[in-house]
Amino acid sequence: MQIKEVARRLNTTSRSIRFYEEKGLIYPGKDSENDYRTFMEKDIIRISTILAMREIGISVKDIGEILQNPDMSMRDYLNLQRSVLFEKWIEMKDMIETIDVMVDRVKSETYEIEDIFLLAKHLKGLKNARANWNDKWNFDKQAAGYDRNLKMCGYRFNVHQDYEKALKKVVETVQFNSGDVCLDIGAGTGNLGSKLLSKSVKVIGIDQSEKMLQICNGKHPDMETRKGHFLALPILDSQADGIVSSYALHHLTDEEKVLAFKEMDRVLKGEGQICIVDLMFLHRNHREQVIKGYHESGNTEAIEAIEDEFYADRSVLVEWFIDHNYQVKTHQFNDILSMIYAVKSEKS
Repeated sequence: MQIKEVARRLNTTSRSIRFYEEKGLIYPGKDSENDYRTFMEKDIIRISTILAMREIGISVKDIGEILQNPDMSMRDYLNLQRSVLFEKWIEMKDMIETIDVMVDRVKSETYEIEDIFLLAKHLKGLKNARANWNDKWNFDKQAAGYDRNLKMCGYRFNVHQDYEKALKKVVETVQFNSGDVCLDIGAGTGNLGSKLLSKSVKVIGIDQSEKMLQICNGKHPDMETRKGHFLALPILDSQADGIVSSYALHHLTDEEKVLAFKEMDRVLKGEGQICIVDLMFLHRNHREQVIKGYHESGNTEAIEAIEDEFYADRSVLVEWFIDHNYQVKTHQFNDILSMIYAVKSEKS
């Protein structure tokens, strides 16, 4: 397909397409006889992705960083488009909700000008939290050997102690009907979500790592996968019957965990359920006791591992769910691994 036809079909201009080529975003072939650009299917879907990103204000430079791989599949491109659009949509929802609060306060004449500044600051904080979240552990690089390298036994500090027991506990705990929709957030290679397929549940694995999702697709083709993360879930409001997550939440700071819970609550139906297995301490004193024990035994490996990530305070997480009208149960596997099971009130 030549450039004019591509431009017409995608409702853009030949000039724009040439510009993206000049910037190194697309790599069309050229006819050896007349030097005309020839666009294949993969070129067209890549241009479509670029146009979608430009439409919502992403810079050409940022698009170049996002589309580093010139050999992405059509599924990869569509997954990426959906992820980016959901992030923008969630940001717009935050803005509208903040404006609604401002309007209500102005209408009732109960505001002070400082309130407006605080609301604007709050909105900016939400936007920055989502935009600035990044994977400092480089799970794309870990993906190929992830399953092989899970520390099931041995090692002086074993974060995956009771791993299989924990996944089994989640599957036994959550209750689904045939056809229900369950999100597996931080799905990785699908080790948890795939176990729910036998319950005739539609499982959507969500992960920010494209490499992890590719491996998950290969291992579990019946699982749907979507690019996304805790702070911007690529699913519409009140669409999920359940949410599960294993060994992922501890990659978020305490402030980000609150945003993540709000996102889960947004997408969860009334009476929906959330089941999280993760690295966490029971409470502040428990954390101090455990770390003190590692210090006394000279286990610096354990202390460094804990300080490198964000192990939660389980009591704080439970309190959030209770405050938001969830019924909560917990289970402790060992000093650093717990499960939280929360069921949403129908009218919460």
